[in-house]
Amino acid sequence: MIKMKNKEISHEIINAPVDTNVKFRTSTDPGSYIPMHWHRAVEIIYMQEGSLDVTIESENFTIQKGDCIVINGNVLHSTKCTSPNTAILLQIPLDFMEKYIPNPGKLIFLFDFRTKDQRQQTKQSMFKTILEQLQIINDVRPDGYLLRFNSLMFELLFQLYHNFAVKILQNNTSQEKKDMDRLEPVLDYISEHYREPISLNEIAEVACLQTGYFCRFFKKKMGITFLEYQNEYRLSFIYRDLITTRDPVHVILERHGFTNYKLFRRMFLEHFGNTPTQIRKQREIL
Repeated sequence: MIKMKNKEISHEIINAPVDTNVKFRTSTDPGSYIPMHWHRAVEIIYMQEGSLDVTIESENFTIQKGDCIVINGNVLHSTKCTSPNTAILLQIPLDFMEKYIPNPGKLIFLFDFRTKDQRQQTKQSMFKTILEQLQIINDVRPDGYLLRFNSLMFELLFQLYHNFAVKILQNNTSQEKKDMDRLEPVLDYISEHYREPISLNEIAEVACLQTGYFCRFFKKKMGITFLEYQNEYRLSFIYRDLITTRDPVHVILERHGFTNYKLFRRMFLEHFGNTPTQIRKQREIL
């Protein structure tokens, strides 16, 4: 769902067009794995075909055709697409929301696509209808389309704020911001040097922490160890190259700095349920 530029995986920078102030598109994903990352934007994914595996902090689930999720800004999440899918993808920068919603950083938007509550289902249905209207106007782009697009966007923001916003404690948000600020240069460094061996002492210095404390801090915030994250980061690029090129597997591994083939095979099987050869054969059948 997200373009595979190195820095965009760790903490994606949302460069929205000035005429809409949001990033909106119909995304066709042939297959991807995006490890844990965050961005200073609310991200909305509305599945239209296929499915997508999503992890938000420590919760794992799969969204199918017709499901819509809202990922709050500055929240760690990852996605995995193992077969082609199509979705509406909308990213609303918090800086833009701040102009119209009081203190959006103190809010979370609760959008439980699995809810059985009929009132919530009705509100979610209205929300998805606006996303579909935004898609139509964005695809057709008649004369004056920006007037209609932006009017729909503000209606969507109103619904998001009015129907799904919940206030959170300020001290919680302050600590989260401090933690993310500390993680930011670490993930930047990984994105720039992931092809190379990075020692624990080296990365701890980037975070300005003692090695032992850094290891505990990273595991607590990211849910996995630093070494596991570095290998998952490499795996995301390896998977992309595996399904989009005919390069030999050992060449792809070397390109992205994964030197332990036995570990790679184990990780790949855990994430994708098949060997690289089997994945490629499935793609050929499709």
